[in-house]
Amino acid sequence: MKWKTAISKISDGKEIIRGLDLQELIREKSFVETIYLVLKGKLPKKQEARMLNALFTAGIDHGVGAPSTTVARTVASTGNSLHAAAAAGVLAMGELHGGAIEGAAKFFQEHLGNFPRTPSWKEGEVEALVRGLKDRKVKIPGYGHKVLTHDHRVDTLFKVAKETGFYGEHCKFAESVGAALNKISSKKLPLNVDGAMAAVVADMGFDWRLAKGFFIISRMPGLVAHIYEELVSGEGIKRIDEEDIEYLGS
Repeated sequence: MKWKTAISKISDGKEIIRGLDLQELIREKSFVETIYLVLKGKLPKKQEARMLNALFTAGIDHGVGAPSTTVARTVASTGNSLHAAAAAGVLAMGELHGGAIEGAAKFFQEHLGNFPRTPSWKEGEVEALVRGLKDRKVKIPGYGHKVLTHDHRVDTLFKVAKETGFYGEHCKFAESVGAALNKISSKKLPLNVDGAMAAVVADMGFDWRLAKGFFIISRMPGLVAHIYEELVSGEGIKRIDEEDIEYLGS
């Protein structure tokens, strides 16, 4: 069985990435531009490259307490290699951390078609959708944060999106859903960086099935830095303090 790909062709003396010579890409293009090429199949325009750079920068790190970072550093502390700890960090990205970008992008892309009057939806349409989902106990991904009551990364990302022309219908829909959520919710549920990244990615024309990849690419440098810091710290194995463990057995 043959593997089929339109991404790359490697032969002796010639490496082609999406139809372009890798040596030329090395000399002439940035890493962000080449990532866009690999994912999209064409080189980005200036505004596309700027927006993608902002997306990757927004998610680069979120402290030791972020689950993927905690897991990566814990694995490194037990004597594992950098690549094993990095893989563990990626595997810690799930529905409630990092993975929400995929669910949010899918939600925005699938539901936006129900509102053909975008951005001037009829009064109460989005709220009715959100209320109906809440009544069925369906959680909308991309909203809420364990620490933040307002995610300022969202503000900056949307500012760049407006400047680059990528604040489109998905971004507007994401903010409308957020407004509706906070109107009917008993607790603050801010649009978070996952949701904002999802909306921008969708407005850039990327499929929701690719969305989680943006968070993984974004967070990987931060994980590598944390893992290295742990490896050279000399502190040894990390584990939960016994005082932070509550035994519930008999």
